[in-house]
Amino acid sequence: MKEIIITHARQNNLKNISLRIPKNKITVFTGVSGSGKSSLVFETIGAEAQRQINETQNSFIRNRLQHFGVPNVDKIENLNVPFIINQKRLGGNARSTVGTATDIYASLRLLFSRIGEPFVGYSNVFSFNNPQGMCRECEGLGYVQTVNTETLFDKNKSLNEGAIKFPTFQPGGWRLTRYIHSGYFDNDKKLKDFTQQEWELLLHAEEHTPKNPDKQWGKTVKYKGVIPRIENSFLKKDSKENITRKDTLKKVIITKECPVCKGQRLNSKILSCKINGRNIADCTALSIDDLLHFIREIPSETYTSVILELEKKLQNLLDVGLQYLSLDRQTDTLSGGESQRIKMVKQLGNSLLDLLYIFDEPSIGLHPKDIDHIVDIIRKIRDKGNTVLIVEHDPDLIKIADLIIDMGPGSGKNGGEIMYQGSFKNLKNANSKTGSYFKKERSYNINPRSAKGFLEITNGNLHNLKNVNVKIPTGIMTVVTGVAGSGKSTLINKVLPLFYPQVTVVDQSVFTASSRSNLLTYLNLSNTVRKLFSTTNNVSEKLFSRNGQGACPNCKGLGVEKIDLAFMDDIEQPCEVCNGSGFKPQVLKYEYQEKNIADIMNMTVLEALHFFPKTCFEHEFSLLIKLGLDYLTLGQRLDSFSGGERQRLKLTRELNHTNKIIILDEPSTGLHPIDNEKLLSFFQELVNKGNTLIIIEHNLDIIAQADWIIDIGPGAGKLGGKIVFEGTVEKLLSSNDSATSIYLKKHLKGK
Repeated sequence: MKEIIITHARQNNLKNISLRIPKNKITVFTGVSGSGKSSLVFETIGAEAQRQINETQNSFIRNRLQHFGVPNVDKIENLNVPFIINQKRLGGNARSTVGTATDIYASLRLLFSRIGEPFVGYSNVFSFNNPQGMCRECEGLGYVQTVNTETLFDKNKSLNEGAIKFPTFQPGGWRLTRYIHSGYFDNDKKLKDFTQQEWELLLHAEEHTPKNPDKQWGKTVKYKGVIPRIENSFLKKDSKENITRKDTLKKVIITKECPVCKGQRLNSKILSCKINGRNIADCTALSIDDLLHFIREIPSETYTSVILELEKKLQNLLDVGLQYLSLDRQTDTLSGGESQRIKMVKQLGNSLLDLLYIFDEPSIGLHPKDIDHIVDIIRKIRDKGNTVLIVEHDPDLIKIADLIIDMGPGSGKNGGEIMYQGSFKNLKNANSKTGSYFKKERSYNINPRSAKGFLEITNGNLHNLKNVNVKIPTGIMTVVTGVAGSGKSTLINKVLPLFYPQVTVVDQSVFTASSRSNLLTYLNLSNTVRKLFSTTNNVSEKLFSRNGQGACPNCKGLGVEKIDLAFMDDIEQPCEVCNGSGFKPQVLKYEYQEKNIADIMNMTVLEALHFFPKTCFEHEFSLLIKLGLDYLTLGQRLDSFSGGERQRLKLTRELNHTNKIIILDEPSTGLHPIDNEKLLSFFQELVNKGNTLIIIEHNLDIIAQADWIIDIGPGAGKLGGKIVFEGTVEKLLSSNDSATSIYLKKHLKGK
């Protein structure tokens, strides 16, 4: 029972592989993107462990849990109970904060209910989700929403012409009748010609019965101004209509700090309770390190256990490099890396043993200094008596493995094999891409380009920046470094565009596209593919569209069926009618070069480059291959792309430009080290075309090839926000003030 035994795994691209994974050890799975790491670790081992746990529940609970299909494997023996700690953002709504997600807020509430003065009630009343504790004005949200009259009304129109730009208030809409039949207005008069009294009556009038309405006015109907009507119908917490009008509401709503609680979410009675001069909202607004200092200053022998528990939880957040966060930070503003570290912290607090922990690239978004903290946590989890599996690209995390399993040799159909199984020490001898990377001598840029000019920032002081003055060279590749939370993104993504609005920010944000958009539609190649099928089979092009005649009638072309679990996240299952293809089954009988349209959608970029006539797609597919995206499938939905994949895909649109200032935020995210070489070549091409490249990055291989380095720090949060170093890589290596310098020296020596 000391090993997990996998026999003949064939999930996705896995080539019938069998292996043994030791328990109570750290096993790291390496290999290029698409080589089969996730298929083995998440979709085979993790999915089967989770499925078996779910099977132990009764049918009522089972029907409400995510459904895991049986993975394509002969058998897996000796599985443990799994904890899958992925990079899925914590998400949540405005009521979910770092404090609630980590349970630290519950401990803080308990402390205030015991030693806060004056006594205002027990633990629950300190919750902004509790009617007794919440601010009544904002219902515990800390902000209020109100109507933006500039976007809601077209003052050049009359009521009859549709001056109110909101559904049900337009001509023919039932809510408009409450105004045109009220007897108060000339319905053909332009709003810009309204008197102050008419304008006030239209906007803000409280509910009342009109004195002289038209005959069509109902006897019991009350009149109310447009703004209170929209606020009551759409903006209140218990309003059902706000869900159906989300997109329209965004255009007419302004969000601002609650004028009553000033953003503190709680009512005045609860906020009157203090410890050492601070109320509970003051505490949640402090950075984690400041809050820990405050808690340690509280003298109380009676409640030592509560204080120690709080200290332990806060210290855990410090240990994963999240000292710059505050407990009142909403979870939907956290990055994937921050979300993953918060999930990690929750595991440190439990006393469960013999579990199976599965991590998905825990290094993402972290400076090498921060990775040291992650290493400590992973070792603690193992040393408690647990088994740890990690999918990872970062050399510093690969080094800590008790066992390395390297997948390859390539991606997609060219992957799915075990290339190496053994210690880190012997990995460099492996006949694989990972092995060849560790075999290479490390180098740095000894011939940096010279600046053509400078972008100047003076007195940058947003967030934690401390009146930063910096010159960023143009016409070269500048890499901005520093620990997580030091102020890099604030300086480059937020302050620099204020000084130079012409900059192009290529970030990892989600595409503004529907769930029907895929790689082919993004590249504008869908019509070409449809035309090939149409011409070959002498039928309509529309048959080969999942949004048109070819759509599966059951899933409407999505390929999946959504199951609404009400209070839980929706889950998706492959459509039973089309088996996930999204096409009508009869469409699949039409072929182009012995492949149907579903086969094409499942092709990887690399396969497609060799399959299609070169004139069709060579330029686009070659670009994707340059960026290490050869493993993506043509039909992959855009909403399933990782942040790093999204960013690299957006980059394909920049190569033809010249003389642009392009900002990239951690473009190496999710890339195998060998693919970083491709990425660097792409960057050089961009700079050689006269562009200025500014890259926020933690990856030491990319840092080493910069023309210019700007290092921000020295720490995170209030301990950051200063320029620690500016200069070439060569000068950085002789600096003793920078954490980046220390880790870059080690990296170049291969340590």
